[in-house]
Amino acid sequence: MNSLVLLPTISTTFIVLSAITVAIGWWQIKQRKIEAHKKTMFLAAIFALIFFIIYASRTIFIGNTAFGGPDNLKIYYTIFLIFHIFLATTGAVFGIVTLYTGYKNNLTKHRKLGPVTSVIWFFTAITGVAVYLLLYVFYTGGETTSTIKAILGI
Repeated sequence: MNSLVLLPTISTTFIVLSAITVAIGWWQIKQRKIEAHKKTMFLAAIFALIFFIIYASRTIFIGNTAFGGPDNLKIYYTIFLIFHIFLATTGAVFGIVTLYTGYKNNLTKHRKLGPVTSVIWFFTAITGVAVYLLLYVFYTGGETTSTIKAILGI
């Protein structure tokens, strides 16, 4: 495996693990397994944090990979990527607030935020996997460059 693909593969794996553990945590709370739910959601947050550390490190030290697919798809990829970035940012903020309300035992707010946060996180993971597939599996990645250049395709 190309070394430029190794870190995105690892980070994508962690975001998928995060989404899977969120789903398990959701099931656990429906089963009233509160302690298991707390541990599982904490693990989901750790997986998301590992993803973020790998992603941010790669972005800072190496750069991001531009879309290498056909030019006629580049605009669709860019719109999709911006949607994914919006979801990921929103999901991260919601995730932090949801974890905080849970640990502070503010259960009224936590119960309202939890399902919304989970759905956002599932869509973040799905769109993240799609971005990975478009950059490294379906098409050969383009130039590795600064984040802004990679997003805008310039």
